[in-house]
Amino acid sequence: MAWKAQHCFARVSQRKVQLIVNLIRGRNVNDALGLLKFTPNRAAVMVQKVLSSAVANADEAEADVDALVISQAYVDGAPTMKRFEPKDRGRSHPILKRTSHITVVVDEAR
Repeated sequence: MAWKAQHCFARVSQRKVQLIVNLIRGRNVNDALGLLKFTPNRAAVMVQKVLSSAVANADEAEADVDALVISQAYVDGAPTMKRFEPKDRGRSHPILKRTSHITVVVDEAR
């Protein structure tokens, strides 16, 4: 059985999280947590929290935590907050504050 955890509307762009998610996909949970702990990236902290939540969901269902593997990990785009910055001569430039949905699915190794 698979256990899932999500972080919706994470305040980081999809491209930045995608690099971190590609590192951990298919790995053992303990290896992935160790890798995320020493990755110097703000997105790595968010992915680590989602992965820990998925492991806690599996532990609540009394699964073997040491045998868990990340079966799916993906990032989807979320709504973009649009802001405007005033510029010279009465103009304005848009600022796009991108968000993302981070999803991690863990399953027992076969």
